[in-house]
Amino acid sequence: MTRIFSLSALTVLELPPPEMVTCARDAGYSHVGLRLIPATPNEPSYETIGDTPVIRDTLARLADTGIDVLDVEILRLKPETRVRDFLPVLETAARLGARNALIAGNDPDQARLVENFAALCDIAAPLGIAPCLEPMPWTDARNFAQGAHIVGSTKRDNAGLLIDPIHFDRGRSVASEISSVPPSWLRYVQMCDAPAERPTTLEGLLHQARAERLLPGEGGLDLRGILRAVPGDTPISIEIPQEALAKTVPAVERARRALQATHRLLQSLH
Repeated sequence: MTRIFSLSALTVLELPPPEMVTCARDAGYSHVGLRLIPATPNEPSYETIGDTPVIRDTLARLADTGIDVLDVEILRLKPETRVRDFLPVLETAARLGARNALIAGNDPDQARLVENFAALCDIAAPLGIAPCLEPMPWTDARNFAQGAHIVGSTKRDNAGLLIDPIHFDRGRSVASEISSVPPSWLRYVQMCDAPAERPTTLEGLLHQARAERLLPGEGGLDLRGILRAVPGDTPISIEIPQEALAKTVPAVERARRALQATHRLLQSLH
């Protein structure tokens, strides 16, 4: 089986969704990740829910390029969340052909978080979408162990657990923990690198994760340990925001460099 490499939206966030699709094709990817809901109030926002011009243009680009959608993001489960409100997002994701939806757990009531995540899995299942919880150290699913507990507690076949190496490390998780979960939960894995030294403030954590990551092999994260611990055909979503570099290097070139660095890392495992 040919391994799937997907261009994450955060790597080229300055592009609107249709241009992300074209960028993925031009940089050598087979898949793309699309951000239907902004993660922060400060980032670009488009009308991406429902039958909008942006979605129609994106569908046309997907058809023209042969690129497929690996995942959409980002759905946050908060205390006030009404899960049914996400149905239009999931229906749009299904129309785009997405396989997965990236989920953030932003609810300190873990029982309610589990209940809502399970309900989200239930409405996503008929659409062929797997909600994948991404542990992040500033959320209420802080690390791999806590994420695994939440996913396991849902008892839903389409519930997934997403590893992002920078969050995995900053949450003080280690690769040996990965074997504790069913491989079927690991529907895809993100790829990036970062300095081995962990930021000591929340502001530092957020800035590094959202704006200044490194290419695989340029930092000190245990990427080889993670890749050896996940199934060998696990799709890889390359998520490497580099805001400073983006001021001088076009999106397609940054995306290409990220893919090449990931290929080099994989080759080094053999």
